[in-house]
Amino acid sequence: MKFNVKDFLRKYTMVIALVIVFILFCGLTNGRLLYAQNMSNLMLQNGYVLVLACGMLLCILTGGNIDLSVGSVVCFVAAVGGKMMVLNNMNPYLTMLVMLITGIAIGAWQGFWIAYVRIPPFIVTLAGMLAFRGLSNVVLQGQTLAPMPDSYLALFNNYIPDPFGKEGFNVTCFVVGIIVCVVYVLLVLKNRADRAKKGYSVEAFGGAAIKMVLICAVILAFMFRLAQYKGIPNSLVWVVVIIAIYTYIASKTTTGRYFYAVGGNEKATKLSGINTNKVYFLAYLNMGLLAAIAGMVTMARLNSANPQAGTNFEMDAIGSCFIGGASAYGGTGTVPGVIIGALLMGVLNLGMSIMGIDQNIQKVVKGLVLLAAVIFDVVSKRKSFIVK
Repeated sequence: MKFNVKDFLRKYTMVIALVIVFILFCGLTNGRLLYAQNMSNLMLQNGYVLVLACGMLLCILTGGNIDLSVGSVVCFVAAVGGKMMVLNNMNPYLTMLVMLITGIAIGAWQGFWIAYVRIPPFIVTLAGMLAFRGLSNVVLQGQTLAPMPDSYLALFNNYIPDPFGKEGFNVTCFVVGIIVCVVYVLLVLKNRADRAKKGYSVEAFGGAAIKMVLICAVILAFMFRLAQYKGIPNSLVWVVVIIAIYTYIASKTTTGRYFYAVGGNEKATKLSGINTNKVYFLAYLNMGLLAAIAGMVTMARLNSANPQAGTNFEMDAIGSCFIGGASAYGGTGTVPGVIIGALLMGVLNLGMSIMGIDQNIQKVVKGLVLLAAVIFDVVSKRKSFIVK
């Protein structure tokens, strides 16, 4: 297939936007955005967004539905965990299991009303947002519980040790970056070969090559910066594992295809024999699970459980999905796209924070970016429909 610049630009609009925004803030912050510690903070401060966005994507795929309760669920799960570990001195691993079960139970509760009683997701999750924020205050009694046990913090806040022990540079971190690039290139080439063998259309090699070079360059540059600080944080490992799992689920499994099918045409999907109620239920059950994991990450990062934790987390997750290419109508979106959206939001947050921009102005900027992404999605689909 011949390389088409116009198609390439349209397909990777958000990637190009991320690069432009990153370069812009590098200039506006006089290069401070590129400091090794800031690159590490970019992942540490936005790990919860990437986790929640993977779950939010599945909800959105089912028809543009969103979960407004995730921020409150994060807070409630952290409150339960904080009370168990700080006040009752319970084992951190047992506490984490209870936190996961709590998140799953909440997801099942909300999923039941949405999937089987068919109450609109907006209403159910809005009720959850209010209820679980209130329950968090009840559990914490309006107080902040801290600090967390060292064994718990080590699971998320520590860094992968470097056996090479080079002063000022974490060799293990950079080697991992090289391995990731090699694996990525091999997977892309294998996927192209498999598609070509089956007679499917494949992207022009020129476009694929440009994408591979750019992505590998970004990975190596990022890992080089991390290596100059403390290396790979444990929380990044958690996030990468979750992203890998959900990328596989969304793109390679039958269950993943069901989410796209329901969002594309629920009636046709139901007539084809797929249990659409179960698909809706799984989407919100899964969202509860990931909210629990995000609660663990957040509690470790803050080293506390407090009544304000998780505030506006749902907006960051929703914004990441739509900015990353998920359709407001459902049926369209990918996990890699969500990662781009989350990173764009993260760069905006970090860049404006370094510049000392007022929090209220930051909210205005993020709101306008989200609106622009949705407008782009709606307008582009309308043009495609007219052409057809």
